[in-house]
Amino acid sequence: MAKLTRRQAALGAFAASSLAAQDASKPYTGALDGFESKVRATSFDPVAWTLDRYKLAPMKLTFREGGRTQTETWQKKLRVKVAELLGGFPKERGVLEWRILETRDFPGYKREKFVMETRSGVGLLGYLLTPKGKREPHPTVICHPGHGRGVDDIVGIDDKGRDRTDKSGYQHDFAIQVVEKGMAAVAIEPMAFGCRRDERTKKRGLGNSACQPTAGAALLLGETMIGWRVYDVMRTIDWIETRKDLDSKRIGLTGISGGGTITVFSAALDPRIRAAFASGYLCTFRDSIYSLSHCIDNYVPGILQWAEMYDVAGLIAPRPFFAESGARDNIFPVQAFRESFGKVQKVYASLGAEGNIDQEVFDDEHAWHGVKGIPFLARHLGA
Repeated sequence: MAKLTRRQAALGAFAASSLAAQDASKPYTGALDGFESKVRATSFDPVAWTLDRYKLAPMKLTFREGGRTQTETWQKKLRVKVAELLGGFPKERGVLEWRILETRDFPGYKREKFVMETRSGVGLLGYLLTPKGKREPHPTVICHPGHGRGVDDIVGIDDKGRDRTDKSGYQHDFAIQVVEKGMAAVAIEPMAFGCRRDERTKKRGLGNSACQPTAGAALLLGETMIGWRVYDVMRTIDWIETRKDLDSKRIGLTGISGGGTITVFSAALDPRIRAAFASGYLCTFRDSIYSLSHCIDNYVPGILQWAEMYDVAGLIAPRPFFAESGARDNIFPVQAFRESFGKVQKVYASLGAEGNIDQEVFDDEHAWHGVKGIPFLARHLGA
């Protein structure tokens, strides 16, 4: 047998000690396995570090309770700041060009498919659902879907392009639910979903979004996907104002998940939205997109320097606002939903508008519910 050199013996002893330090029953997770007692494990956890950073976030324009005048002054300042953080909006909106592609009749409602340009070179597709047997002009709710196949998923179109009647999926065809309650529904395709995707993403299938790279491109340009989608909502309101059958003084907005994001930010920034209903979104940044893995389209650079999610929602006050959450939602946790809703309530109280805000927690995961939310919209829009 060959005699080991001192170097070989030392290396062998080191290897043996390293193996002994590891528990063979546990899977290998990284270079610190077996050395946990010799390091401060939390210092290697970037999420824990960012949560510590959150505690120091200045949130310079977070809401502080006061009288009506103080609250209204706060809203004006934060509204300007939020618009700036989103990347701003075009100063001139230009001529709104649109056309109807198709009109179809269904039991109880008519559906029009339309397209328009929200800005030069940016096309938007939408569906207008109008209830039959109701007096015009109709109160109108803009419906914004969340992550999924896009607008088809909320107007009763399956993944083969066929009509469906079972209201399947986590969004449950909520635009149809809106029109069934006697209101017109304008369901719009979000940028980076459905027909608003690049060819490479389309080849990967209907369930794949183009949020990456589109939202990443927005960030590189100093703008945000939220800002782009909010502007689509603003232009949709401009379109509603051209329709004699739709009441531009009674416009509501609703959406789930990513659509809830756009509901909160759009209603915060555009006072033409008279009532809003956010499903599966109201929470805190801290407990949702800050500490859980989310799509890049959710992020607004620097927003925690100024405000939390509940502050943005507080900009909707005193206009009617409803929020709902699944009790088992693991994306936007319900405990943070309750915390955030309580913060928004204080803004409404300061404006004497306690009767204009409500909420519901239901027994489900991350899904649309609408049992109390749609009637809330109908009541406040005079449907």
